[in-house]
Amino acid sequence: MGVPKGVVPAIRQMKDFEKALESEQNTIIFLETRLAQLKSLVKYSKRSEKQVLLHFDLIQGLKADEYGMEFLIREIKPDGIISTRGNIIKLAKKHKLLAIQRMFLLDSMALDHNLALIDRFKPDCIELLPGLIPDIIEQINVETGIPVVAGGLIRNQKEVSSALDAGAVAVSTSNRELWDY
Repeated sequence: MGVPKGVVPAIRQMKDFEKALESEQNTIIFLETRLAQLKSLVKYSKRSEKQVLLHFDLIQGLKADEYGMEFLIREIKPDGIISTRGNIIKLAKKHKLLAIQRMFLLDSMALDHNLALIDRFKPDCIELLPGLIPDIIEQINVETGIPVVAGGLIRNQKEVSSALDAGAVAVSTSNRELWDY
């Protein structure tokens, strides 16, 4: 399936899972989950023909190392991983998973630091938070040539359109009202 497109449901609470499965979107992101839940969540998602991305850093009970990644690949079978950690991005790429590097933009120093990490680890995609900065989305597209997913603080259709118009390939959001936009 590859890099996500359009609006991507980001599931923070299990009450949103059914709505995400019913959405027309092809990809689902699981944010805060417990390790014991993952296998069945991924199974049901794939049964509904959804690409599954896991935010590795937010899986409770999973260690961020080679063995944790090996467990995910063999037992859970996600399509991709989102992480702020370079070693996790590197492991995901090594195991042929879609590797999305999440970057938080607090200031220009954070931007420079994250661009250096992206250059070093070469993720397949970048998730940029907050996703409300069209000029930065455009800059990151130009500087890296890597697809950008905008996420965080996106509250309405105008902000979704603004991010996509700036060059983001997708917008990740836990706002259920935007999932079918």
